[in-house]
Amino acid sequence: MNWEAKIITHKGSKRIAVYFEKNADLIARVKQIDGARWSQSLVAWHLPDTEENRIRFKLTPLSHSIPSSEGITQIEKFKQYLRSKRYSESTITTYSEALKSFLVFYREKPIADITNEDVIVYNNEYILKNNLSASFQNQIVNAIKLFFKTIRETKIEIDKIHRPKRAKVLPNVLSKEEIKLILNAHNNIKHKAMLSLIYSCGLRRSELINLKITDIDSIRNIVIIRQSKGKKDRIVPLSSKILEMLRQYYPIYKPKIWMFEGQNRNEQYSDHSLQSVLKQALVKVKITKPVSLHWLRHSYATHLLESGTDLRYIQELLGHNSSKTTEIYTHVSTKSLQQIKSPFDDL
Repeated sequence: MNWEAKIITHKGSKRIAVYFEKNADLIARVKQIDGARWSQSLVAWHLPDTEENRIRFKLTPLSHSIPSSEGITQIEKFKQYLRSKRYSESTITTYSEALKSFLVFYREKPIADITNEDVIVYNNEYILKNNLSASFQNQIVNAIKLFFKTIRETKIEIDKIHRPKRAKVLPNVLSKEEIKLILNAHNNIKHKAMLSLIYSCGLRRSELINLKITDIDSIRNIVIIRQSKGKKDRIVPLSSKILEMLRQYYPIYKPKIWMFEGQNRNEQYSDHSLQSVLKQALVKVKITKPVSLHWLRHSYATHLLESGTDLRYIQELLGHNSSKTTEIYTHVSTKSLQQIKSPFDDL
């Protein structure tokens, strides 16, 4: 995605202006950043000039500096270690940038002398002072823990590095009526099939894009999700209605490798185009909620739970490592809540 970010002064305040061609996915992401605003005069989105936003848009950090020569060498070794463990490039970038931030803070201190107390000081004097988010702090913790596992001489006790308390945010869920409206919004069979497959199988966005024709097993009525998050394979049941839809779709578009190809043959459908398909459906059915493709996955899990599917099976279908991740759907299921009578009704 092509974009450019730079520091500006807007109405007397330091801001970060982000310039890019109209792009629904990027606009949606920028809108989620606290304090993001659109400026007609700048013809750009702008947001607060904070440490986290500078890091997010690859600008020079407010605490501009570089690690010590030892730190630079160790960051490169850390990247090589992560690659050897087959971490994705995006994760490698995230972790190495997080580690760099920490090692910049302690650039005057030998890495072997860094202690758990130093981690606490960093959290207080850097993370909290700059109002950085708990999720950013959590990335730092992940990076530090992984990094110090690779260091032989260290005073750090990895198990005693504490994580920040994370906000308990409930997943966004649509009703079955809303799902039906969205999935029936498109007349185009390809668009209809893509959205329907995401909901009917609880797929992540990337899982749909990476789906190959050979991953659809019409004899066993399953879909094979290969090398998804955490590099795991899993299988999910294939609805007979979806299979029928795919049989209508296939002879019209004749995909060769990927189940859903882009404008160029043999190329995957783009992430941006898939977002756009959903956005068009929402406009058609006049749903104004900020629905994302992941809402379809959340809705799939919640609707399964409400229909009586065991939580353990839902965990397997979603590809969650921990049952705790899946348990969050018990908090948005309305099946039990609807059986509770409000005392207001008896007044």
